[in-house]
Amino acid sequence: MRSLFRYLGPGLITAALVFGPGSLTITSKLGSLYAYQHIWVILQAVVFMLSYTEMGARIGMATSDSLLCSIQQKWGKAASVILGLGIFAITASFQAGNTIGASLAFAKLAGSGTEGWVIAFTLAGISLLFFRSFYKVLEKVMISLVALMLLSFLITLILARPDFGALASGLIPSLPAGSEMLSVALIASSFSVVGAFYQGYLVQEKGWTKAEASQGRKEAMAGVLVLGLISLFILTNAASILYPQGIQVNSATDMGLALEPLYGNTATVIFMLGLFGASFSSLIGNATIGGSLLADAFSLGNALSSPKVRMLIMLVMLIGAAIALRFGRLPLELIVFAQAITVVIAPLVGLAILVLANDRERMGELKNTITHNIFAILGLLLLLGLSATQLYLQFIR
Repeated sequence: MRSLFRYLGPGLITAALVFGPGSLTITSKLGSLYAYQHIWVILQAVVFMLSYTEMGARIGMATSDSLLCSIQQKWGKAASVILGLGIFAITASFQAGNTIGASLAFAKLAGSGTEGWVIAFTLAGISLLFFRSFYKVLEKVMISLVALMLLSFLITLILARPDFGALASGLIPSLPAGSEMLSVALIASSFSVVGAFYQGYLVQEKGWTKAEASQGRKEAMAGVLVLGLISLFILTNAASILYPQGIQVNSATDMGLALEPLYGNTATVIFMLGLFGASFSSLIGNATIGGSLLADAFSLGNALSSPKVRMLIMLVMLIGAAIALRFGRLPLELIVFAQAITVVIAPLVGLAILVLANDRERMGELKNTITHNIFAILGLLLLLGLSATQLYLQFIR
């Protein structure tokens, strides 16, 4: 048990920051509209997320240089700055959605407005930055929030009593008419190559080196499996509860509110706590990625103990809070802007991870094997396909 807790951390942090209110809404909506038919999509996303998160962890353990520093050495300062700025822009653009998601969970339960909760949770996130060891606090908070999500959605699953025969049929790939855009969104939200990229920073923050390679890789993969399990719980809950009643999900709170007539107020509270866990973990984690990578891109350091890094993390949180207070939602213009950047940045980040993981001089014995490369190349092709599909659906069709 002591060994298990020693190696918990980076993988679960990645799972917590990847699964946010947007992921919850998309997964619930697919379950409410198409029942269990998209379970295979979750499994596909998990397989490729496993591949890239494990690569990110190996890169971080193989060298003392950060990933953006390695990119700068290999391709020049401009490449590092472009990736750092792009990732910062994406995280800042989506931060309002995480802030609003965390606030909505409590606002709905309390029957109040979201403004006070937006301020409270933003200040709570910022307060963590003032602890002497921010990484250790971040690790404990994220593990607690992941546990909260798992417990909340598992209890909901037990109440839902899913049809396991129908659930098994969802393992057979199919794409119902009209579900194309939501399916793309589900894969994009679950297969977060930016989260996999940041895994390399987290293992270095943890202090892991080549000596911990075996355990570090297992921990990284365990975190992704937890992410997949949470997604599976949510889709199954929606398919079991909402689909038979013909209730469609338009926001992350709809799923929780739909539980009350069937299972009482307690079930709604339990689900909303899970929504809060998903939102608040992404609020903190998303800001941490954006601030850390922007600082690293401009050679300001990347250690979470650095005041400059913490100030940039705080900046992302404040941007999210300002947008949430001004608009009360994530503006469509920001969504389009973030998706436009993602179309370009995600394949570049995936390519950078793949190339670095095959650099024998840097990686040594942790270099990619043929099997690693097969899955990594398939994942990169999927990223290119997702980007092309998003480009077509958002800007051409």
